[in-house]
Order: sequence, then C-alpha cells, then structure tokens
Amino acid sequence: MILLQLLINGLVTGCALGVVAISFSLVYSTIKIFHVAHAGVYTLAGYIAWSLSTRGVPSLLAFAGAIAFCALVGAGIQQFLYRQLERRRASHLVVLIASLGMLAVIQNLIAGIYTPNILQFQIGWSQTTLRVAGVLLSYTQLLTVAMGIAAYLGMMFFAHRTALGKRIRAVASNPFLADITRLEPKRVYVIVIAIASAVVALPGVLVPLDFGLQPYSGVNALLTATIAMIAGGIGSISGAFFLAIGIAVVQNLSLLVIPGEWSIGVTFFIFVIFMLFRPTGLFTAR
Repeated sequence: MILLQLLINGLVTGCALGVVAISFSLVYSTIKIFHVAHAGVYTLAGYIAWSLSTRGVPSLLAFAGAIAFCALVGAGIQQFLYRQLERRRASHLVVLIASLGMLAVIQNLIAGIYTPNILQFQIGWSQTTLRVAGVLLSYTQLLTVAMGIAAYLGMMFFAHRTALGKRIRAVASNPFLADITRLEPKRVYVIVIAIASAVVALPGVLVPLDFGLQPYSGVNALLTATIAMIAGGIGSISGAFFLAIGIAVVQNLSLLVIPGEWSIGVTFFIFVIFMLFRPTGLFTAR
C-alpha cells in the first residue's frame, strides 16, 4: 500500500514538474536563454494568489489574477532585461548571471514582504481528501493531475495547430530568416515568455495548496524541470513532460530504500546516465 501511495504521489508531483519543464523548454528552445528567473515567477504566482485569497477574492479568481500577473512579469523581464542585454550584445554568460540576479531580486522581495516563514492557504476544499483503492488523494492533487494533463495537451495543440504556435516554432528554428520574413522575433520573444510565465503559474498556485509557500521553493522545481528538459530532448514538449513525471516517480519510490534528503541524488544519477548514453535526449525534436 505504501508503494502505491508513493507511486501516486510521484505522478502528482511529476505532473506539476512537467508543466514547469514544458514552460521552461518553450523559453529555452525559442529564445536560447537559460531563464533561471522562471523559478522566481513560479514562486511569485503562489504568493499573489495567497494575497488575493486572504483578502476575500474567490479562489478561482485569485488563481486567475496570479496567472495574469505572472504573464506580465515574464513579459517585463524579457522587454526590460533580456532585450536590453541583447541590444548591448551581451554574452550568454552575462545573460545567465542577469537572470540569476533577477531570481535573487524576486526571491528577496518576496521574503522581505511576506517573511521567509511558511505560509498556508486558508482554502477549505484544498485539504479535503478521498480514498481511492486504499490511496489517499486530496482535491488539490486531483486538480494538479488534471491541470498537468490539460497544460500538456494544450501546449501540444498550441505549438502544432495554431498560427501563433507555428510562428513561434519558425522563430525558434531560424531567427534570422524569421526576421527578414517579418515574423518579428522580438515581439515573439515577449509573447513566449509571457505564455511560459502564465503556464508555470498553474503549478505555482496549486503546489503550495499542499506544501505551503516559501520564498526559495522554486529553485528545486526548476532544477528537476531543467534536467527533464535536457534528458527529454531540448525542444520536445513530450520529452520534457514525461521525463519530469518519470523523475518524480523515481524520486518518490526511492524513499523506500534511501532517506528523503538523498532522493535528489537520484535525479542527478538519471541525468548523468542520460548524458552518457543519450546526450541528445530521449525525444530528439525535429
């Protein structure tokens, strides 16, 4: 029974991390920026939703407000940070350091405003549980799984079936050619980070319903998501999503044989194995 519970918990966590992975993959494969500040946007979503809900805003409206706010923050980071660095022909290392700096600014602003203490949502339905085949599941966990699957399917449909999605893929494939054919890569970059920030806000508001809010919690999520993106194949939405689920399941099942603080080592072990035998990733994007 413990094995089944750990397996289900891993699937739930994997769905949340999978959404972080596909949103991060969208940014990296299109703009070629290691957008570390994405972890800060993920964390910020939960705090915005918490602030709105504690002021009496209905939970769904609070979540929607947090998602919209994060989309604006992401667009602002691209417009006022990354684009300015691009104009100055900054190297990839400089952009990475700037993104790390933005992450530190977001985290410390959150800690300064809300304190580093753990905050809990006061939403009654989020703690309601039900037992299915001997496994306990909360409404939040069920919603997280549904959100993860819906986000994955929605992203696949968006990337392959919509005009904007095809435009983003064209820009990702050849920015120079996209520029001379008037696809406006710079505008696409703003749209991409706004979309990715809105998508990562989905687990950003759901995961804290179970585990609470902490200013620095987004880093571990982004670390696992980054490994899933690389091992799954850069540019592959399916690879990033399903590798994140696989890594989360393995991490949870490893608790049967090793202490919890060592489970992150399993993630790096999987990553090293993939890099040795499949350096291009499990699902190589065309």
